[in-house]
Amino acid sequence: MTRRGRLVLRIAALLGIFACTTAQRDPILVPEVSQHEVVVRQGFTGADLLLYGAVLQPDGTRASENASYDVIVVLKGPSQPITLREKRRRLGMWINADSASFRSAPSFYALASSRPLDDITDEKTRAIYELGLDWLQLSPIGGIDQQQQDHFARGLVDKRVSGGLYRQDESGVTISQGVLYQARIPLPSSVITGNYTAETFAVEKGRVVASATSDVVVAKRGFERSVEVYSQDDPIIYGLIAVILSVSMGWIAGRLFANG
Repeated sequence: MTRRGRLVLRIAALLGIFACTTAQRDPILVPEVSQHEVVVRQGFTGADLLLYGAVLQPDGTRASENASYDVIVVLKGPSQPITLREKRRRLGMWINADSASFRSAPSFYALASSRPLDDITDEKTRAIYELGLDWLQLSPIGGIDQQQQDHFARGLVDKRVSGGLYRQDESGVTISQGVLYQARIPLPSSVITGNYTAETFAVEKGRVVASATSDVVVAKRGFERSVEVYSQDDPIIYGLIAVILSVSMGWIAGRLFANG
């Protein structure tokens, strides 16, 4: 075979590889959130966020209705360091016994998926992307053995699940036409303010083939925001004013009832 013939074959082979890789490119996600800002005011009782979007082909067209994508959405609040203490009864009294500290516990974590996680991904994938309450990376501080770490981690998760701050709904994502997805995530009244991240994952045959993020801000506005800022900037004066107002209100109430 001549040199030119070999060159033509190499070019043809490269074009064939390019065509195959182009045809097999991963899809893209187009996510959206119903509210990018949640305002917390006096009497705030919580809110519902709708996370929705579409799974598209790399060229921007809609995927086939026969596509077999699963979708997982995660809404995560600001991470905080936290110390947990376990109380034990000794000599008839409840006292602090063992404790553990974690560097980065999410203040809020909610996951919704189109099917049970065990049917969608393997444990390695869930560990990499922190998919599920069992795979949160809390980053323990200091020397603590694995058994004790797991014990306190489960305690933290259970406490926040009971308070509505952690949740996992493995049938919370609905997919229509194989393309459009949506999930509702409730925010309880006890959520802290800060920047939240909404992550969406498209999974096919156990592999995360696309991911995207959206931002959500939970913030106080107006008088509530002024009080929060003042309490952070001048905590001592804020505390004194709070005590004075409390005592004054108690005294006024006492006088009113005494006069009545």
